Amino acid sequence: MIRSDIHDWQALTRLTAGQAFVVERVRLVETGIAIEGAFTPPQLARLSAEDQVFIAAFLRSHGSIKEMEQVFGVSYPTIKARLSRIAAGLDFIDTSPAPPRAEVLDRLAQGEISAEDAIAALEARA
Repeated sequence: MIRSDIHDWQALTRLTAGQAFVVERVRLVETGIAIEGAFTPPQLARLSAEDQVFIAAFLRSHGSIKEMEQVFGVSYPTIKARLSRIAAGLDFIDTSPAPPRAEVLDRLAQGEISAEDAIAALEARA
């Protein structure tokens, strides 16, 4: 990301003031190709500018709350409370989603899993 893009994003973040928004046009800089549609920005992009700076500092400090205390000049409980508040507003991605129904049935048909395991896997999807 080039420097002007950062300032543009910060201006957009201030302009939206935490309200939900949809991006309707995306242009790929290198190719000039434009795509139109309804694109929801990623969760972190929807945070306030202040929270984005806070999360970036947290990552740069490798998650060191002690270093965050020094950078922001606040106490451990204040850092923890802010992290908790930000985290509470984020949806977490399930890193182990249930397998697709077709995959379960294929594994059953190939004898890789028992009927009981297949039923359990299919019920986990519900």
